[in-house]
Amino acid sequence: MHLKFTVNNKAVEMDVPANTLLVQALRETLHLTGTHVGCDTAQCGACTVMVDGKSLKSCNVLAAQVEGAHVTTIEGLASEDGTLHPMQAAFKECHGLQCGFCTPGMVMSALDLCTRHPNATETEIREQLEGNLCRCTGYQNIVKAVQMGAQSMAK
Repeated sequence: MHLKFTVNNKAVEMDVPANTLLVQALRETLHLTGTHVGCDTAQCGACTVMVDGKSLKSCNVLAAQVEGAHVTTIEGLASEDGTLHPMQAAFKECHGLQCGFCTPGMVMSALDLCTRHPNATETEIREQLEGNLCRCTGYQNIVKAVQMGAQSMAK
């Protein structure tokens, strides 16, 4: 299949087999390896990206399904000069990561959450991030990071 879509504000075209998952297209064809493959069953959230402004688990979607869409990966959040997105900066500041494996998907899910619910409570944050698994942090610092990121994004 010949596909055209936008990734991180850049138009891309690619030829891939019809059964290619979005996560495969991002990692293997475009070499955007910040999107991680953790479970292949949409359970862990490590592969979360934004498609047309909404978070989506890319291991559960065919690349063909994003034809014409705007996809944002973790690599597309920082400014061109390297300045971190407020949510990325909050994760760094609050130590919302340890091994870093879940972090890209967690940041993308948090970004979607805070865009839709900028004043989410701690309980709402925890509920909304249930689809993203972290084995290291115990989530407390992740919740703090999401709260700080939301405040920074609101400024």
